[in-house]
Amino acid sequence: MASFSVEDFVGDGALKGLLPKLLEEGWDDVPTLKIMNSGDMDAINMTRQQKDALEIRCYLHDRALMLYGDKLEASGKGLPELLGLSNAELYAQYGMKRGHIARFMDRTNPCAADPFPALNALPSRRKIMATALSSNNSIYKGELSSVNTRKMHMRSPATSAPNSDVTLEKSISDLKIKDGHIFKGIVAAGPAEPRACGCMQPPPIVDSVAPYPIIENISVQKLTPEYKIGMERLVKTKTPPMKALELWRDKPAVLICIRRPGCIMCRAEAHQLYAKKPMFDALGIQLFAVLHEHVEAEVKDFWPRYWGGVVLYDKGMEFFKALGGGKLLKDKFISGFLFNPRAIANYKRAKAMGVEQNFKGEGPTAKSGGIIQNITRV
Repeated sequence: MASFSVEDFVGDGALKGLLPKLLEEGWDDVPTLKIMNSGDMDAINMTRQQKDALEIRCYLHDRALMLYGDKLEASGKGLPELLGLSNAELYAQYGMKRGHIARFMDRTNPCAADPFPALNALPSRRKIMATALSSNNSIYKGELSSVNTRKMHMRSPATSAPNSDVTLEKSISDLKIKDGHIFKGIVAAGPAEPRACGCMQPPPIVDSVAPYPIIENISVQKLTPEYKIGMERLVKTKTPPMKALELWRDKPAVLICIRRPGCIMCRAEAHQLYAKKPMFDALGIQLFAVLHEHVEAEVKDFWPRYWGGVVLYDKGMEFFKALGGGKLLKDKFISGFLFNPRAIANYKRAKAMGVEQNFKGEGPTAKSGGIIQNITRV
């Protein structure tokens, strides 16, 4: 799976010398870089070679084929010309493996299990409309989609009258949270299905997560900042614990609870969510990943390759308990994975995306991760 490190994304080609300019102009993470259009490129005076390089690398990144980035860029060919080559030519000239050739030639983006509308078709980063997060395309439904349909509208400055714009701050102010409010979380996507031909019943899906007073007082610790070009890989100075409410004091937040950072399915889910960062940025929503154990080597492998946002440490596993209505969600390997068709399908999907895995850490402690959406208080 392609890394979210900007340095890995640009490689040693024409874009490398452009890094200072990209940082200056705010194109400082991979998901944002991938939504550049021709107008954005012209604004920072990108050459034809640099534009072709960005197009090639965006295409390869979507297909987890970045290992061929430098070779394909050095060929001097544009993406349309490269896609016109035969299988034999791709193998002979660039050493591309047969399976990788099939992925490269498949223009339907085989590594995107949950594709959104093409981001490159958007008018520009500053004009992303809130409707990009439509409930028809997002797997993260519930309160997130309700925010989109109720109040969070962003309009292009060029087409909206000054008095007609609804500011993000005003939109958020309508999302009042009262004591006792119950958040909705997604633990295993759809309804639980019988396993082993109906001989084994799965644990029930918990819809009621936790009341707000419990969530806001959870103690967390920042392990990483939000990734930007050229920054240190980890927070060098250990940050003091903080109350979770500090995370969404100013802006709403989406938190994804990671069972284990080395888990193949956890990595795939985190990668897919962070790939949609420009859409969340347009809505003013922050993204956080929550771990329940701190193994520094595992955090380094996870960030920023699979997740470029802030990583939090929840020592008491309180967010994980909140997803289960106050109890940790547990399941056995045989019943929770081997006899679970949905888990097997998720595993195969992650494998097809080229996600690496390891078995370090205490993953079996919790059955799965989950998402707590749209936490905000004003």
